[in-house]
Amino acid sequence: MKLQRMNRRALTLGALAVSGALALTACGSDDTGTGGDSSAASTAAAGNIKCDDAKGQLLADGSSAQKNAIDAWVKQFSAACGVQINYKGGGSGAGVTAFTQGQVAFAGSDSALKPEEVTASKQVCSGGQGIDLPMVGGPIAVGFNVSGVDKLTLDAPTLAKIFNNEITNWNDEAIKKLNPGVELPNLKIQAFHRSDESGTTDNFTKYLIATAKSDFPYEGGKAWQAKGGQSAPQSSGVAQQVKQTNGAIGYFELSYAKDGIKTVALDTGASAPVEATVDNATKAIADAKVVGTGKDLSLQLNYATKADGAYPMVLVTYEIACDKGNKADTLPATKAFLRYIASEDGQKILAENDYAPIPADIIAKVRTTIEGLS
Repeated sequence: MKLQRMNRRALTLGALAVSGALALTACGSDDTGTGGDSSAASTAAAGNIKCDDAKGQLLADGSSAQKNAIDAWVKQFSAACGVQINYKGGGSGAGVTAFTQGQVAFAGSDSALKPEEVTASKQVCSGGQGIDLPMVGGPIAVGFNVSGVDKLTLDAPTLAKIFNNEITNWNDEAIKKLNPGVELPNLKIQAFHRSDESGTTDNFTKYLIATAKSDFPYEGGKAWQAKGGQSAPQSSGVAQQVKQTNGAIGYFELSYAKDGIKTVALDTGASAPVEATVDNATKAIADAKVVGTGKDLSLQLNYATKADGAYPMVLVTYEIACDKGNKADTLPATKAFLRYIASEDGQKILAENDYAPIPADIIAKVRTTIEGLS
């Protein structure tokens, strides 16, 4: 990705962080959001939003992976409809719990609902249940901070050993082999993972399990299971630790890889190492299959793809809502907001902010499902 384009996106994100903060009351999250810009194009997009009877405020919580996207969307939606949206971004686990306890109108999760969570949702979705609506895609970037090293390539087995505390120094032979000609220092590896339950962790470990199971012998899930390493809360916390710690490596969404944080290229077995970019993530997500039943649209991702230019360490964030039995006072605003973010204008904002839009055939099903929410 060209530096000029990255800088332009960073400026775009920063502008929305300021305006988005003014539009919301305290979000109660240390995951500082970012977003789009105030250009004529953004103004036009806001003018196309269908508000219907949306009013009041919405409480929501969940995935910090999509926090930057939510902030961008909220700026446009609030300007058009006057609805206040408080999205905490406390992590996928917190979001699902808040949803199944009836505390929020919708939740964001980087993992589809588990059967027991669907069962719990029936207690708050009168006559219905919680469903997964894929809305945000993107690469899970592996950020690193190693003095004197600007480019780094790793493969799945090496990553697995690093995060399983089996490779502990940056001049390890396995890393050297993947990076010929790179001067790797005799420096301890400081591996950072999420301290909170996280769909980002779930998808990151699903990738390692799918591609390097013998080196990462865990079941996976939202809670970190491997030995060793250090923890930090939410994607912003991990990114901050990587930025300030020499020898650090950590995982987070590409939108958090800013302010000089460098990212790892993956050796997937393709003809060349694959960079963590929106376009490369889109190539991998396009290979996903809808495996949800009924109105649920949960996806199955192919983490083991070796296609040229496909970055397989991706996640899809779902908005979780009741298919039936939404609260009468929040249904109009929930439906209007979800309609907007699934729209063509809403999905365009994703690419502007280092996220991958959902493929056309899948987002079409999402739009149809949203219109049937009741």
